[in-house]
Amino acid sequence: MRIEETAIAGVLLVVPERFSDERGFFARTFCADEFRAAGMVAEFVQCNVSFNKLAGTLRGMHYQAAPHGETKLVRCTSGAIWDVVVDLRPGSSTHLQYVAFELTPENRHALYIPAGCAHGFVTLEDNTEAFYQMSHMYAPAHARGLRWNDPALGINWPMSPAVIIERDATYADYTSDADYVE
Repeated sequence: MRIEETAIAGVLLVVPERFSDERGFFARTFCADEFRAAGMVAEFVQCNVSFNKLAGTLRGMHYQAAPHGETKLVRCTSGAIWDVVVDLRPGSSTHLQYVAFELTPENRHALYIPAGCAHGFVTLEDNTEAFYQMSHMYAPAHARGLRWNDPALGINWPMSPAVIIERDATYADYTSDADYVE
């Protein structure tokens, strides 16, 4: 596997390298030693699946406040997602910038999202499933979010959401005094 840097420090794209033969192919998608060597979190304590019936379903922009900030490793196991990460770390040179990637079962890429970043996605196809590995247990009292179309973030979504729950649609806009990072 290759671990590729993105425009935001610490947000990494994990790209499996395929070894093909007459059976198909084999590819490593995670290796604790390689993650540690790259300065990445290598212990995940929770895995989640998000199934979305309809294209245009938006989930996000989510993060957990201190002391429960979580690192995520996200991949798409069916359908397709346009996955977005926003840097909320105040001291970062890319503070409030975002990166986005299309994740599909065909490209098998995973997005590594460090604590201190908000995460969300929109489904590009019906019957889309995303698989998350999390570094910390979900802590409902520390769950936070930002409005998906907050002008301060300037996210260029590929479509307006067709499905979004009220919580995600009504999150507050970014303010510099909120509890974004640990």
